[in-house]
Amino acid sequence: MYRELAKDVDTSVCAEAHHHVLLACEQNIERLVGDRHYFARPARTLFLDIRRYFPMAAQPRVWTVVQRYVACTEEWMDNLPQNGIDVNGQPLQCRATTRRGTACQRMPLPLNGYCPSHQHLAETEEVDVREAIAA
Repeated sequence: MYRELAKDVDTSVCAEAHHHVLLACEQNIERLVGDRHYFARPARTLFLDIRRYFPMAAQPRVWTVVQRYVACTEEWMDNLPQNGIDVNGQPLQCRATTRRGTACQRMPLPLNGYCPSHQHLAETEEVDVREAIAA
Protein backbone atom coordinates (compact mmCIF):
# COMPACT_ATOMS: atom_id res chain seq x y z
CA MET A 1 0.00 0.00 0.00
CA TYR A 2 2.75 2.44 0.98
CA ARG A 3 4.65 1.87 -2.26
CA GLU A 4 1.59 2.82 -4.24
CA LEU A 5 1.00 5.93 -2.11
CA ALA A 6 4.63 7.05 -1.75
CA LYS A 7 4.88 8.89 -5.07
CA ASP A 8 2.11 11.31 -4.04
CA VAL A 9 3.41 12.17 -0.54
CA ASP A 10 3.90 15.93 -0.13
CA THR A 11 7.17 16.41 1.76
CA SER A 12 6.62 20.17 2.03
CA VAL A 13 4.08 19.45 4.79
CA CYS A 14 6.62 17.61 6.92
CA ALA A 15 10.18 16.48 6.33
CA GLU A 16 9.33 13.03 7.68
CA ALA A 17 6.04 12.66 5.79
CA HIS A 18 7.08 9.40 4.12
CA HIS A 19 7.95 7.90 7.49
CA HIS A 20 4.62 8.96 9.01
CA VAL A 21 2.63 7.50 6.11
CA LEU A 22 4.54 4.21 6.23
CA LEU A 23 4.14 3.94 10.00
CA ALA A 24 0.40 4.71 9.82
CA CYS A 25 -0.11 2.06 7.13
CA GLU A 26 1.77 -0.58 9.12
CA GLN A 27 0.00 0.23 12.39
CA ASN A 28 -3.41 0.19 10.74
CA ILE A 29 -2.93 -3.26 9.21
CA GLU A 30 -1.43 -4.61 12.43
CA ARG A 31 -4.44 -3.38 14.39
CA LEU A 32 -6.81 -4.81 11.79
CA VAL A 33 -5.13 -8.19 12.07
CA GLY A 34 -4.83 -8.19 15.86
CA ASP A 35 -8.04 -6.49 16.98
CA ARG A 36 -10.43 -6.87 14.09
CA HIS A 37 -13.66 -7.06 16.07
CA TYR A 38 -13.00 -3.74 17.78
CA PHE A 39 -11.76 -1.83 14.72
CA ALA A 40 -14.89 -0.26 13.25
CA ARG A 41 -13.76 1.43 10.02
CA PRO A 42 -10.09 0.65 9.34
CA ALA A 43 -9.96 2.23 5.86
CA ARG A 44 -11.52 5.47 7.05
CA THR A 45 -9.24 5.57 10.10
CA LEU A 46 -6.11 5.15 8.00
CA PHE A 47 -7.23 7.72 5.43
CA LEU A 48 -7.92 10.29 8.15
CA ASP A 49 -4.49 9.59 9.65
CA ILE A 50 -2.55 10.09 6.41
CA ARG A 51 -4.52 12.50 4.28
CA ARG A 52 -2.68 15.59 5.55
CA TYR A 53 0.47 14.30 3.86
CA PHE A 54 -1.09 14.39 0.39
CA PRO A 55 -2.18 17.27 -1.84
CA MET A 56 -5.92 17.75 -2.35
CA ALA A 57 -5.72 16.58 -5.96
CA ALA A 58 -4.30 13.20 -4.89
CA GLN A 59 -6.73 12.49 -2.06
CA PRO A 60 -9.40 10.68 -4.11
CA ARG A 61 -6.71 8.29 -5.36
CA VAL A 62 -5.33 7.88 -1.84
CA TRP A 63 -8.80 6.99 -0.55
CA THR A 64 -9.26 4.44 -3.35
CA VAL A 65 -5.88 2.81 -2.67
CA VAL A 66 -6.45 2.65 1.09
CA GLN A 67 -9.94 1.24 0.67
CA ARG A 68 -8.76 -1.41 -1.81
CA TYR A 69 -5.84 -2.61 0.32
CA VAL A 70 -7.85 -2.74 3.55
CA ALA A 71 -10.62 -4.67 1.77
CA CYS A 72 -8.04 -7.13 0.41
CA THR A 73 -6.63 -7.61 3.90
CA GLU A 74 -10.10 -8.26 5.33
CA GLU A 75 -10.89 -10.71 2.53
CA TRP A 76 -7.59 -12.51 3.09
CA MET A 77 -8.33 -12.79 6.81
CA ASP A 78 -11.83 -14.13 6.09
CA ASN A 79 -10.31 -16.91 3.98
CA LEU A 80 -7.81 -18.04 6.63
CA PRO A 81 -8.58 -21.46 8.05
CA GLN A 82 -9.84 -21.44 11.63
CA ASN A 83 -7.21 -23.69 13.16
CA GLY A 84 -6.87 -22.26 16.63
CA ILE A 85 -4.21 -19.63 15.95
CA ASP A 86 -4.47 -16.10 14.59
CA VAL A 87 -2.37 -14.62 11.77
CA ASN A 88 0.39 -13.74 14.26
CA GLY A 89 0.63 -17.32 15.55
CA GLN A 90 -1.12 -16.57 18.85
CA PRO A 91 -3.82 -18.99 20.09
CA LEU A 92 -7.35 -17.77 19.52
CA GLN A 93 -9.28 -16.82 22.66
CA CYS A 94 -12.85 -15.87 23.37
CA ARG A 95 -13.39 -12.10 23.70
CA ALA A 96 -15.29 -12.48 27.00
CA THR A 97 -14.00 -12.40 30.54
CA THR A 98 -14.84 -14.84 33.32
CA ARG A 99 -16.55 -13.94 36.60
CA ARG A 100 -13.11 -13.64 38.17
CA GLY A 101 -12.10 -11.07 35.57
CA THR A 102 -9.67 -13.25 33.64
CA ALA A 103 -9.88 -13.83 29.91
CA CYS A 104 -11.95 -16.78 28.76
CA GLN A 105 -9.58 -19.46 27.42
CA ARG A 106 -12.06 -21.27 25.16
CA MET A 107 -11.85 -21.36 21.39
CA PRO A 108 -14.05 -18.67 19.80
CA LEU A 109 -16.41 -19.20 16.91
CA PRO A 110 -15.30 -17.43 13.71
CA LEU A 111 -18.63 -15.62 13.43
CA ASN A 112 -18.09 -13.10 16.23
CA GLY A 113 -15.10 -14.04 18.38
CA TYR A 114 -17.06 -15.51 21.31
CA CYS A 115 -17.02 -19.15 22.43
CA PRO A 116 -20.31 -21.09 22.49
CA SER A 117 -20.80 -20.27 26.18
CA HIS A 118 -20.59 -16.53 25.58
CA GLN A 119 -22.74 -16.18 22.44
CA HIS A 120 -25.28 -14.21 24.46
CA LEU A 121 -22.73 -11.37 24.68
CA ALA A 122 -22.64 -11.07 20.89
CA GLU A 123 -26.42 -10.69 20.85
CA THR A 124 -26.23 -7.80 23.34
CA GLU A 125 -23.60 -6.07 21.17
CA GLU A 126 -26.00 -6.10 18.24
CA VAL A 127 -28.73 -4.57 20.43
CA ASP A 128 -26.31 -1.85 21.61
CA VAL A 129 -25.41 -0.99 18.03
CA ARG A 130 -29.07 -0.74 17.00
CA GLU A 131 -29.83 1.49 20.01
CA ALA A 132 -26.87 3.74 19.19
CA ILE A 133 -28.03 4.09 15.60
CA ALA A 134 -31.60 4.89 16.70
CA ALA A 135 -30.43 7.57 19.15
